[in-house]
Amino acid sequence: MMKFFISFIFLIPLIINWWIFVLCMMSLFFLFTYLSFTSSYFSNISSMFGCDILSYSLISLTYWILFLMVMASYKIYMNNNNFMEFLFIIIILGMSLLLTFSSDNLLIFYISFESSLIPTLFLILGWGYQPERLLAGYYLLFYTLTASLPLLLGIFYIMFMSNSLSFWLISMNINFWLYISLILAFLFKMPMVFVHFWLPKAHVEAPISGSMILAAILLKLGGYGLFRVFMFIDSYSLNYSYFIVGVSLFGSFMVGILCLYQSDMKSLIAYSSVSHMGMVISGIFIFNIYGLIGSLIVMIGHAFCSSGLFCLANLVYERSHSRSLYINKGLITFMPNLSLLWFLLCANNMSSPPSLNLLGEIYIINSLISWNSSMSFPFLSLILFFSCCYSIYLYSSTQHGSFYKGVITMSSVNIREYFLIVLHWIPLNFLIMKFDLFSYYL
Repeated sequence: MMKFFISFIFLIPLIINWWIFVLCMMSLFFLFTYLSFTSSYFSNISSMFGCDILSYSLISLTYWILFLMVMASYKIYMNNNNFMEFLFIIIILGMSLLLTFSSDNLLIFYISFESSLIPTLFLILGWGYQPERLLAGYYLLFYTLTASLPLLLGIFYIMFMSNSLSFWLISMNINFWLYISLILAFLFKMPMVFVHFWLPKAHVEAPISGSMILAAILLKLGGYGLFRVFMFIDSYSLNYSYFIVGVSLFGSFMVGILCLYQSDMKSLIAYSSVSHMGMVISGIFIFNIYGLIGSLIVMIGHAFCSSGLFCLANLVYERSHSRSLYINKGLITFMPNLSLLWFLLCANNMSSPPSLNLLGEIYIINSLISWNSSMSFPFLSLILFFSCCYSIYLYSSTQHGSFYKGVITMSSVNIREYFLIVLHWIPLNFLIMKFDLFSYYL
């Protein structure tokens, strides 16, 4: 893994040229993919770093999203808004995420897991739009740090009792307080319903790059952490799976209703992320192999879908200077080509074929109904119904209706922006032809 870590360091001199940096970020993705598939990389597990299919999927996703978020932030370069500092923060964020997803040591994982918070906070505070971004930064900081301090204490306890911090070698008896300390930080990060209040605030105040990395990668850190700690607490977690799955399913249903009350595009997309992550938490906590595979697939599919929707919302915001669904109406009149991409991503958000979301939710629904059909079936039906409702609501509110007369001009969409949205849609719908790759997690 060190060669990929060093490659980020060698990107630092390239921050003086925006487009060379973008090309190098894209090249790193293809280099990682090529080297991982043409060597015995999956067996190269050391005492500190290693990579299985879970790590490989999320590292590849990180490279892809970092490349797209730099492309989406072209306005920072055009306005000369401290773009070299912006690219440097992207490099630091990429290095911390690479360490997080490739670490086999629980303490190194914790350090890199928490260090990814600092660049994200700088993105929100430095390039956010409104003065309220300070409050959003406080919410992000204190929610995640409050939950992660018990995790640090739990790691020290494991080191004292097990004499090892490797995910593969930890073997010990789990008690209730250790169990809570290990999962609490990841539930706050995903986030689980009722501890999700930092997420809509952070999304609304973040720049497009911050929203993309939050929705696509940072929420998946929680899922990745749950996958890893469940390697040694799986049997104990079954004692409390009924409670956590029940809260997650009920919360996903309630958040789905809440999406229909939103008037801000970014807020609606952020709440839909909370609803989707509730299903992912349910799939993980029943510890069924179909649930685990489905959760991984939904995490990857949701990353492309929500990041693409945030890009579309940002394209509209850059032209009308408003995110309100009441002002941004009738966009099909002004940007008819873009309305097709709006439709495709909104349809993928409601898990239409052939998206990865559909495949992952089939796995999760199958595992939940086989686990406890009487509890899960009513909630799953309502979650899927309201998922369709708020996706249709988002599309119809933006594309149809009378356009607000207060917006004087509306410029057309350029090639870079079309390319940006298409690069979200293509992997979201074509990776389903390679879904056997995810079964390697077995």
